[in-house]
Amino acid sequence: MVAVDGVRRYVVSHLSRIGRACDVDDVMQDIRVAVWDGVSRGLYRQLPGVPFEAWVQGVCANVCAAHIRKELSHPTLPLLMEAGDVDGSASLDALAILGIDGVDRGAEKIVDQEWARTIIELTRANVPGGVWVLAVDSLTGPRQYGPPSPQDRRRWHAATVVRQTARTVQNALEVEPKEIRNIGDVCQRAAECLPTPVLRQTAATIVRPDLRGPDRARALAALAAELGVTERYVAVQIGFARRLYQTSWRILQGARRPAR
Repeated sequence: MVAVDGVRRYVVSHLSRIGRACDVDDVMQDIRVAVWDGVSRGLYRQLPGVPFEAWVQGVCANVCAAHIRKELSHPTLPLLMEAGDVDGSASLDALAILGIDGVDRGAEKIVDQEWARTIIELTRANVPGGVWVLAVDSLTGPRQYGPPSPQDRRRWHAATVVRQTARTVQNALEVEPKEIRNIGDVCQRAAECLPTPVLRQTAATIVRPDLRGPDRARALAALAAELGVTERYVAVQIGFARRLYQTSWRILQGARRPAR
């Protein structure tokens, strides 16, 4: 993970060229997962004179290239869906900007529009208003070039929060109500709806059991070792994992069928 953190400047530089430096946190998370997966599956082979960092750089270049191709495949269109947007096109475009896949623009377009509208409305309801405004500014504003400013970084963070919340909302909405039979199912599936392995594991092992004090410290250390990240990295994810867990919990509880 130290080697992964070392490629951050490379990622910022490459994403800035297409005005998408706001995506740096998302891409860094993808790189962490790809590196960890590659090591655990034995894809990395130590070669004489080839440092581990060079292999990580190769993974980074591939992940960045894939992300840039995806970003350039669609135009940057408005994220904010106004109530008067009766044809729903903005909601579909917003899903593309949020990085949510699976939007079908074919025969079921009207259904897709309502689905998109629901995801965006729930996402907006579950992030602070100031975060939403910064995310909209980041995702729909003019492309910026050059070194990032502190305000740029705040906007990028806001965009990450909105995107991760939107993915959590989508995952929760896709859970079949018949799979939720009791409150235990709600709690388990709520953790599974979070968008990344680190957030899911943090929610399942720390947030869901509501660990405190020494119990939390032990669980945090064990989770960091399991995921191959630092304890500090896991610790800073707890608050965000809790907010996302609460979001998915509310959606699943609302869809839960009453016991007969």
